[in-house]
Amino acid sequence: MTASEAALLAFHDVSFGYYRRRPPVLWDATFHLHAGRILAVVGPNGAGKSTLLGLALGWLSPWSGQITLSGRPVRTLSRSERGRWLALVPQTEHMPFDYRAVEYVLMGRAPHLPPLAAPSGADYEIALRALEQVGLVDFADRPVTQMSGGERQLLLLARALTQQPRLLLLDEPTAHLDLHNKLRLIQIMRQLRAQGVTMLMTNHEPDVVLAVADDALLMETGRPPLFGPLDAVFTEAALSRLYHLPVRVVEVEGRKRVLWT
Repeated sequence: MTASEAALLAFHDVSFGYYRRRPPVLWDATFHLHAGRILAVVGPNGAGKSTLLGLALGWLSPWSGQITLSGRPVRTLSRSERGRWLALVPQTEHMPFDYRAVEYVLMGRAPHLPPLAAPSGADYEIALRALEQVGLVDFADRPVTQMSGGERQLLLLARALTQQPRLLLLDEPTAHLDLHNKLRLIQIMRQLRAQGVTMLMTNHEPDVVLAVADDALLMETGRPPLFGPLDAVFTEAALSRLYHLPVRVVEVEGRKRVLWT
């Protein structure tokens, strides 16, 4: 069995675009993500990071190549099956109603329930555990409209964890967080990995990537992505080419940092 065949998620020479008469957004993407690891997808705006998430979720169909979950083509799975396999933490989400936090998080149980069925006591306990994991269990009865932006981002994570997916997809999870909540999210991601949770994260912040990722996928417009272990891929040469400016990777107090000028 090859590494990609044993992977939880694998892309095999995947290309995709939105218009057939224009170059593809994603070009010959090949990578694999094994259980219990964190993969960071890094690249400039327009490189196809969000498109890659849509393909992994089965929302988009590739022009060529194949995407598999534990060896099964993702597009052959039903919507409810994909909901039990994969959960997305979006950058932001409009929350127009005065749901209590626990009611909002309970929506993550939908893929596990029959149509029109109400959540059970067991589902409620799963939601409370997810709130506890992200540090919001004391806010369970608070209306979501009264929560801060950082608290809402953690609430989105709690809803995804309530799905109990095998793979957690995070779209720029630190983009709108202050420094305190950014550190909090990094700590939560490390805890989740220690518990065996598998994650794929898009991110613009090199220091966040260095803090949590095991593997990296560097995406550049018009070129196949570069995939590999973080130490092998997240290099000065690769990052300088990716962002078109001089980048240095330095060690400060035993930890790597990315500097640019």
